[in-house]
Amino acid sequence: MFRILWSIVIAIGLAFLFLPLLAVFFSMPIGTLFRELNTAASYQALQLSIKTSVSALIVILLLGTPIAYWLARSNFRGQSLVRAAVQMPIVSPPAVAGVGLLLVFGQSGLLGHAFSLFGISLSFDTSAVIIAQMFISAPFYIHAAMQAFAAVDGQLLTVSRTLGVSRWSTFWRVTIPLAAPGLLSGAALAWGRALGEFGATMMFAGNLPGITQTLPLAIYTAMQSNFNVAVAMSALLLLVSFILLILVYMLGRTTHVNRTVKKGVRKKHAVLSTSQITS
Repeated sequence: MFRILWSIVIAIGLAFLFLPLLAVFFSMPIGTLFRELNTAASYQALQLSIKTSVSALIVILLLGTPIAYWLARSNFRGQSLVRAAVQMPIVSPPAVAGVGLLLVFGQSGLLGHAFSLFGISLSFDTSAVIIAQMFISAPFYIHAAMQAFAAVDGQLLTVSRTLGVSRWSTFWRVTIPLAAPGLLSGAALAWGRALGEFGATMMFAGNLPGITQTLPLAIYTAMQSNFNVAVAMSALLLLVSFILLILVYMLGRTTHVNRTVKKGVRKKHAVLSTSQITS
C-alpha cells in the first residue's frame, strides 16, 4: 500500500513538472510551429537574444572568473557574507532587480548621471539588455566556478609553484584545465538564464522591437495578439534551454568520471609506494 501511494505522489509531481513543458511542443503540429516562427518579429527577437546573451556571457566570464577564484581559494573575515551577497540576484525578484538597475544605471542614477554627461545613455537601450542579463545570470556562473575551483587539488598547485612556474602560468596551465568542466557547466547555466531573462529586462530596458525586445519579451507581446506565435517562440526558447541543460549534465558527468579516475590513480600510487617501502 505504501509503495502505491508513494508511486502516485511521484507520478503527480512529475506530471506537474513535465506537462506544462510538453504542452508547449505538442499543442500544435511541428509544421505549424515552424510556420508560426517564420516571422520577422521572431527572427529579430531571436537574433537580439543571441547577440545580447553572448555579449553578457563574455563579460560574465571575464569578471566572474576572478571573483569565483578569489572566493574559492581565499579565506578572509566576512567571506560568507560576500558569498551570500553574490548569490542575492538569484533570490531577488526580477522587478526589484530592474528597479535597482534603474537606480544605478538610469539617467538619474548613481552611475547613469555620470555617463549622461558624456552623452551615454544605458537605460532603454540594447546595452541595458546586456546589463540586465549579466546581473541576473552572473551568480549562476560564479557559484559553479567557485565549486570547480574549490575542487582543484591544492597540492597540484603547490607542486607547480615549487617547480618554478609563476602563479599566473599555474592558473592558466593547471587550475583552468582542471576546473574547465565546472566552468563550462556554469557558463551554460548562465547563458541559459540570460536567454530567458524577462523581468529585469522589461523594467530596465523596456520592450522596444529591434532594440530591447528579446525572445521572452517577444513572447509576452505575441500573447496579446497571436497566441500561436507565442507558443512557437516558447517552444524555440524551451528547446534551446533543454539543449543547454543536457550539456550541463554531460559536463557534470564528465567531471564526476574524471574525479573517480583520479582517486583510483592516487590509490594505486599509494599502494605501489607502500609495497616498495615494505620490500
